[in-house]
Amino acid sequence: MASESQYQAFLDTLKDEGLRRELVGVDALNARTIRVKGRDYVNLASNDYLALRFHKVLIARASEWAGRYGVGSGASRLVTGNLDLFERLETKIAKLKQKPAALIMASGFQANAAVLQALFDRAVLGAEPLVFTDKLNHASMHFGCKAAGVRQLRYRHGESAHLAELLTQYQADNRPKFILTESVFSMDGDVAPLGEIGRLAHEHEATLIVDDAHATGILGEGGRGLSHEADIAIGTFSKALGGFGAYVACTGSLRDYLVNRCSGFIYSTALPPPVLGVIDAALDLLPGLDAQRAHVARLATKFRGGAHQMGLSTGTSSTQIVPLLAGSAEAALALSGRLRDAGFWATAIRPPTVPQDTARVRLAFTAAHDDADADRLLDVLKEKAGQSAEKV
Repeated sequence: MASESQYQAFLDTLKDEGLRRELVGVDALNARTIRVKGRDYVNLASNDYLALRFHKVLIARASEWAGRYGVGSGASRLVTGNLDLFERLETKIAKLKQKPAALIMASGFQANAAVLQALFDRAVLGAEPLVFTDKLNHASMHFGCKAAGVRQLRYRHGESAHLAELLTQYQADNRPKFILTESVFSMDGDVAPLGEIGRLAHEHEATLIVDDAHATGILGEGGRGLSHEADIAIGTFSKALGGFGAYVACTGSLRDYLVNRCSGFIYSTALPPPVLGVIDAALDLLPGLDAQRAHVARLATKFRGGAHQMGLSTGTSSTQIVPLLAGSAEAALALSGRLRDAGFWATAIRPPTVPQDTARVRLAFTAAHDDADADRLLDVLKEKAGQSAEKV
């Protein structure tokens, strides 16, 4: 293949810059522990915030629904894959997100990419919409905007004042306006000023779309997440809910529009019944997990306090996601390596996932962790990695 040498040259450059990614085989022993090449590690890289992926109720319902409905759906939902189970689940999701309707999608990336492309369709809207986006939105959201061919009007991360300036700049423009943000930012663990953003959306007659993936299940009353200000909420079942798949919560007419216009929905095989069983069980358990949510929040707060006492920077984190800022890719890799030497699996996050010079080790606290884990992690940082993380 003539082009293979160029691909290899690209990979070689990534390696030289400390940015090449590689797959590592793991054996997940439980919600807390993974085994890699025969060694056990405390898993601090998982998004399984409520430790549900090994929960016996989820496993039992997955098995039950596999036995009753089969292990595959057979087709897209518009062909023969629209099992009655979907309506049941979508009613539960709409209730959880306090929206009139919901639509299940195949994955979080697919939901953002395909739903945004459909919503920003200029042929339907009659003009290219004005899309105001947080600079640090997830890559899938940027992809969706790019797929729709719209130019993003990016405001500085988390700065509603800058968003207000941009909205005022375009207030005389009659094109449809959208505001796009995450609720909890996946690499920083901070929370968008959704109250103020919601007020601005109402004032400027803009549709507010919130990606609630890292809040659903773990934050908000009863695990509802933080998207109550949103007109459209997008999220996943693959994080705090322990399973797989995604959802869009919106009005009934928007749901019907997506069924007819969203290519990622129309042309994707429906989620299989065992996965739907996991979603169903997780939604049933969610209201009763306040103690687990409080435990995770306390662990993250405790860790941030200890890290700050050592002069380590956790950025603007206020949730279960806590980054240890390291600066360069090399420093982040070194810090991750030291933590692995001590038995903690924590991943170095490097550009382009995060901006240049903000490489970090991303820690995610879950209900499977305990105080001893947090204490030992702080001890390891104090002894071994204190000079590898960026000072506050």
